[in-house]
Amino acid sequence: MEFSFPWPMSQGEWLAWTSAVVTVALGLVLFLAPGFGFRLLRLQPHPEKPEAVAEGRSRFAGFYLGLGLTAVLLAQPLLYMALGFSWLFTAFGRMLGMMSDGANTPYNWAALVVDLLLAALPLAFAFGFWS
Repeated sequence: MEFSFPWPMSQGEWLAWTSAVVTVALGLVLFLAPGFGFRLLRLQPHPEKPEAVAEGRSRFAGFYLGLGLTAVLLAQPLLYMALGFSWLFTAFGRMLGMMSDGANTPYNWAALVVDLLLAALPLAFAFGFWS
């Protein structure tokens, strides 16, 4: 059994692949430089709680890297669908926070647009809107 890197072949697959690569990049930043990643996401761990940084490396980076790399390396429509729904639920959680937690800020509006874009790209490919 040989493994070959599945290079995207269509415009829709390129867009879905781009979402996966952005997810991997965010995961790498959180994994290798969690302090910078937290500042990028506007999070600040307490200095007396080093386990907060470990959460960033493990939970945040682990899921981003795991799902993103799987989508990039295997390039299956169902994996792109999982990636898209993950970003869609991220956007939904952000909207909930904006409505009920008083987090209605320009940063969250910009991040919501990015979340929705990262959700739309793989979902449009997985559901056949872009082939």
